[in-house]
Formats: sequence, C-alpha cells, structure tokens
Amino acid sequence: MRAWIAPLRGVLAATASLSLLAGCMHARTEESRELQTQIAADEAVVILAKPQIEGASAEEEFMDCVSKGLGSGAGGLLVRDNNQFVDAMFPWFEPATAPSRAEAVSAVLARPGVGERVAQTGVRYIVWLDGGTRRTDGGGSLACGAAPGAAGCIGFGWWEKQSAYEATIWDLRQAKSAGSVLTNVTGTSAIVGAVVPLPFIARVQGTACDRMADQLRSFFKGSDSMPPMAGAP
Repeated sequence: MRAWIAPLRGVLAATASLSLLAGCMHARTEESRELQTQIAADEAVVILAKPQIEGASAEEEFMDCVSKGLGSGAGGLLVRDNNQFVDAMFPWFEPATAPSRAEAVSAVLARPGVGERVAQTGVRYIVWLDGGTRRTDGGGSLACGAAPGAAGCIGFGWWEKQSAYEATIWDLRQAKSAGSVLTNVTGTSAIVGAVVPLPFIARVQGTACDRMADQLRSFFKGSDSMPPMAGAP
C-alpha cells in the first residue's frame, strides 16, 4: 500500500494544475467577404462537403452540426438538407461532377432543366465545407488494476486536438464566390487517475461547429460581430 502513496501524491498535485489546462481551448475565426449577402426570408442555404481529389473532406457529422446550428434559434436561416439537395440536382453536384469554381455554375445552370431544379429547392447559397479534426500531441500514462474488493487507476494522460475548417460560400444567383469563413480551435484534454479516473475534456469539434455556425449566420446577415467563446482563458 505504501508503494502507492508517493505516486498518488504526485498525481494529486498534478491534478490541480492539469484541471486548469485540460478543457482549455483557443479559438480563431476569420472572414473574407467578396459580395454583399443580404439573404431573404425565402432564400435557403445548403452545406456540402467540398469535393476532394485526394484525402477526406469535412466529416458528415460536422456538416450536420453546422447545418443545425445555422438553422436554429430566433435568428436561424432556412437550411436545406444536403443529401436531398444533391439528389434533387443529380448529377450536377455529385463530388465527381460538381463545379470547381463558382463562375462555372453559370454553365451548369444553362443546361436544360437545371435552373428550374435549383429554383424548386429555393437554395440561393452553397456553403462548401473543408477541413477536419485531428490529434496534434499527447503524452503521459495511466495504469489501472483490480484486486479482490478494490480497483483503481493511477497516473495521468493528456492529448491535444485541433479542429480546422474552411467554408467557401457561393452565390448561385450571381454565379460568384461570396467569400469564406475559417475557424480553428485547439484544446487540451486529460484524464487523471487518482483511484477514480477524472476526465477533463476539451470539446474542440463542438466548439468549432458553434463558431462556424455563428460566423456564417453573421456573414449572411451582413454582420461581422462574433460572440466571445465561453470558457476561453
């Protein structure tokens, strides 16, 4: 039992400092505007994964999160389901056939029946999402064991994650790029074993989703303001 006392004291001492660092996040959001985007009440937005030649595009879970955030609340916008939009416009916005530039949309809309299909969806703006969440660093160790009548863990481990996403906005009516929004969130999580494991989790991807949805809503309404991030140091 005495063999556990010294390591346990070290873990408990580390817990106080780790609890201040773990769960802490740093966020940066940038906006670049090329066109005015005063969206009307009957105009919709659709969020699609930017087609990739190599590698993976933005995760579907993140896209759904941004879509939900952009359309919720008193200031929510009209957001179309991405899968329904792609199906309705088949095959023009499939990953293999989607226009690579906003200016190429004119040629697509000039094809027989395409413009009418877009009008039926009510979509004015396409938001192409690109990026992802990845682990950037980590360390430490955690050991757990069990014996008759007792079980526990000792040690600690930590990891850092980064969520970096870019949204490119296309105006289908003008067939031009309206601008872009970038968000980058990093955070450190940790789990401390002081008999009972104590997790301190940084909600990195969820925070990036909230920041992206808020900034896109401001973008479409012509406002550049951003609320402060709750819990930021």
